[in-house]
Amino acid sequence: GEKNHLGTATKILLCSWFLFLCWYCLSGSLFGNTQNKGFGFSSGLGTGTAAGASGFGTGLGTTGLGGFGGFNVPQTQQQQGKSLFGQQTQQPGQTQPTQLYQQVTALSAPTLLGDERDSILAKWNQLQAYWGTGKGYYGNNNPPVDFTLENPFCRFKAVGYSCIPVSKDEDGLVALVLNKKEADVRTQQQQLVESIHKVLGSNQTLTVNVEGVKALPNDQTEVIVYVVERSPNGTSKRIPATTLFGYLEQANIKVQLTQLGVAMSITRTELSPAQLKQLLQNAPAGVDPIIWEQAKVDNPDPEKLIPVPMVGFKELLRRLQIQEQMTKQHQTRVDIISNDISELQKNQATTVAKIAQYKRKLMDLSHRVLQVLIKQEIQRKSGYAIQVDEEHLRVQLDTIQSELNAPTQFKGRLNELMSQIRMQNHFGAVRSEERYNVDADLLREIKQHLKQQQEGLSHLISVIKDDLEDIKLIEHGLSDSGHMRGGILS
Repeated sequence: GEKNHLGTATKILLCSWFLFLCWYCLSGSLFGNTQNKGFGFSSGLGTGTAAGASGFGTGLGTTGLGGFGGFNVPQTQQQQGKSLFGQQTQQPGQTQPTQLYQQVTALSAPTLLGDERDSILAKWNQLQAYWGTGKGYYGNNNPPVDFTLENPFCRFKAVGYSCIPVSKDEDGLVALVLNKKEADVRTQQQQLVESIHKVLGSNQTLTVNVEGVKALPNDQTEVIVYVVERSPNGTSKRIPATTLFGYLEQANIKVQLTQLGVAMSITRTELSPAQLKQLLQNAPAGVDPIIWEQAKVDNPDPEKLIPVPMVGFKELLRRLQIQEQMTKQHQTRVDIISNDISELQKNQATTVAKIAQYKRKLMDLSHRVLQVLIKQEIQRKSGYAIQVDEEHLRVQLDTIQSELNAPTQFKGRLNELMSQIRMQNHFGAVRSEERYNVDADLLREIKQHLKQQQEGLSHLISVIKDDLEDIKLIEHGLSDSGHMRGGILS
């Protein structure tokens, strides 16, 4: 849907520009010196009788003018007109005029017809110059001038910014643009490397390596390669980029690369300060120096970016496609990074849980080691009298024990926690989703305390049982002695 909207908007923009230029050219000249005397269709424009003549009259012999074919004016009627800069138009036998002079003459003062129709021709030439396409006729004895996108009067120009290459010539990076899709290039990458190695003469000391593969618009792919040369003593070095590029640009080598699908090759080397300065000082062909200077001032990062001209809609479309391609690559990379972050977060949660588990195990092992040390110390100190430091430790332990057993201290808190646990168990049916965990050390102490209570109760029960057996034995002895006394008295 967005692409359809973009295409519709582009068409509307192009139509608007075309209509505006047509209106501007027909309403007044760009230079203001060409007078518009009207179309003058009654002044001999329709008097031609040649077959195939258009509404403007007969043809001009072999001189074709496309849509203007057939102005009924002899070649001998051309006038000695002046151009924008007041210079006389070139006559046969004089020095051939420069391209800029031809363009200015075609736009301001063509002398093809010698009447008011030259003003219409000038406006048509202006429209073609603004658009950057077509041929401008300005004289019968001079060939037409070609209007390209690089002419200084073309309106469809802009300045963008590109990254400055940072690779050195010693890195040997050369970019090959292939007329193949990225997927096909990746699947046939090894075959491409072998083919390039054959192009290099199948030299065993040379090794072709691929630095990277990147998709380009229009189903093209950029492959960055470099060549490593191995010497007999075992050392290796990269072939400089300029040397490799010069070899690949040879005519016979270029034919072989074309058979492999290589459209062009480009070096990826950084610019020297002198080259960069020269490039920035001189405005590109067809770009206004004022616009070029403003582009240099508006450069967001002069250390990394360099202004480049964008001439015509094709160049603008190419930049847009490259930008969309880079946006997709960045989004893909962001998705990969997001997946890596999610995986790292999962690993972090697992690691945190393992660390907590290992801490509990460490505490358990510490308590076990402490119990072993206590037993060993008891065995080692058995039979010895209590020393002074041990007496101090016993006093400190008794103090700690009394603090623990104090109602307002830890024991009270423990009882409070126990009551809260009972309450939670009581309301557990209502709020079953809530779960509480008791610390392992506290739970072990509770179990030990309950175990001691259970052992005390068991010991008390055994004492009571022994006392009951003694009482029964006494009662039995008393009953036996009573019977014996009764028999004696009788």
